[in-house]
Amino acid sequence: MTRRRLVQAGLLATAAPLVAGAAPAGFGAHSTAEEVTAGLDLGGLTAVVTGCNSGIGQETMRVLALRGAHVIGTARDMQKGRTACAAVRGKATPVVLELDDFDSVVACADAIAAMDVPIDILVCNAGIVLGDLEQVRGLEKTFVVNHLGHYLLARRLLDRIVAAPQGRVVVLGSGSHRTAPPGGIQFDRLSGEGWGDRAYSHSKLANGLFSFELARRLDGTRATSNCVTPGHVRTNILRNVGDGYRADARSVEQGAATPCYVATAPALAGVSGAYFADCAPATPDPMQTDPHAAQRLWAVSEELMRDWL
Repeated sequence: MTRRRLVQAGLLATAAPLVAGAAPAGFGAHSTAEEVTAGLDLGGLTAVVTGCNSGIGQETMRVLALRGAHVIGTARDMQKGRTACAAVRGKATPVVLELDDFDSVVACADAIAAMDVPIDILVCNAGIVLGDLEQVRGLEKTFVVNHLGHYLLARRLLDRIVAAPQGRVVVLGSGSHRTAPPGGIQFDRLSGEGWGDRAYSHSKLANGLFSFELARRLDGTRATSNCVTPGHVRTNILRNVGDGYRADARSVEQGAATPCYVATAPALAGVSGAYFADCAPATPDPMQTDPHAAQRLWAVSEELMRDWL
């Protein structure tokens, strides 16, 4: 099965046998980012990681830099970014990015583009969970931050990604996409009203659909797009909703393993349009592989971001 056929047919369920040999024996839920990248030399590569100052983003930046990549880490303010980048062993450059401020997203993308280097890895990691309904420009804020901001950033950096020898976009989704509001993406009420407590799940479904549609649009190039779930990880993302982590929550070192694996594993060169969990292909809910919903989300996102694209 070719990558074109995999993406266009929407058969993510077949991705597991297609790349079954890609995950070395022993890599799984308890693997760490350092373990899954052991022995790799990423020297000469440039990576962009959003949300570099805490949690999974911070560990992803640390490990990619440790393996030799130049990591451009984004944070909501420069001081946090500088502190995070100064703490890594390797080369890391901070850039300011406020995902709910589209002018900030444009400025961030322009600053990265001005470095005039191909982008080998883009990890769309940053995200929020909110307890109450908040809106940005009339749109539900979790959808704006977790999806729209990353959509805009990726679109504005896409030429740099395609210019890389094998550019990879890694979008952090979640198993929570399975509990999105009935009907999937709420195209007719993106205000968030009536969603109940499903805003985060809605945004994670959007992340998966975006990654899936991006893979289709990248077909014919050397670049790829895949969605990953890091699992249930103890970070500060639940700070607005009571920090209710389960006893089996993973460490950030474990949570960063699958994003780092998909971003760097030589065996995954050319694999696109897939969904990964525990450093292995997984099968998402059919909502996340609906080609019509994916194309509609792209079109709606493009219209919403028209003034910034």
